[in-house]
Amino acid sequence: MKPDLAISLLHQCRHATLATQSQHDPGYPYASAIQYCCDEHHHPVFVASALAEHSKNLLADPHISLSLLAPGDDAAQSASRMTILGDAECFEAPDALRQRLLRYIPEAEEWLALDFMFFRLRPKRLRLIAGLGRMGWIDQSAWRALPALVPDVESALLEEAQAALPASIRLLGCDYFGADLLEEGRYRRADWEAASKAPAQIRDRLLQLV
Repeated sequence: MKPDLAISLLHQCRHATLATQSQHDPGYPYASAIQYCCDEHHHPVFVASALAEHSKNLLADPHISLSLLAPGDDAAQSASRMTILGDAECFEAPDALRQRLLRYIPEAEEWLALDFMFFRLRPKRLRLIAGLGRMGWIDQSAWRALPALVPDVESALLEEAQAALPASIRLLGCDYFGADLLEEGRYRRADWEAASKAPAQIRDRLLQLV
């Protein structure tokens, strides 16, 4: 399975179902809804309160699963969907990643003033169903091999492109495979027809988002 199909779905979604290992009822998965964004390696990043049940589960056992369904499609059995198996880590986010999260989830600024912690999912295996006859597994090595856009370079590209784009478009993030943006207040993922090979190519494609 091609990782770029999984990247597209991962960036199309803004919400996911997180399944942790229940500490209160051992042996049972505990599912909850989260909002997330991705870091430069396309690892899902989210924040959670220390009081949340899934936070307690994560800190006790990092083995988790994340389930995603293509937004806007009511036919769950035929829609594109993905399950990510991996390990969660609680970490101190650098300022660049913190600012990236706040571009995607502005309300998180209030949460971070409380007891919310940063968590990151490091994928181990991904099961992608992208349509009839288009399904398969993507392993950890394929995910690790994906090109990563350095946060400082991403910020510079976003700033340059934003100044040239109409006010109706607000850029949230970009990478070698596409860009995330708000257009007339609505979130969408713009996938490149082919992966970019250099930051200059990303800049050119950002400027064409009109």
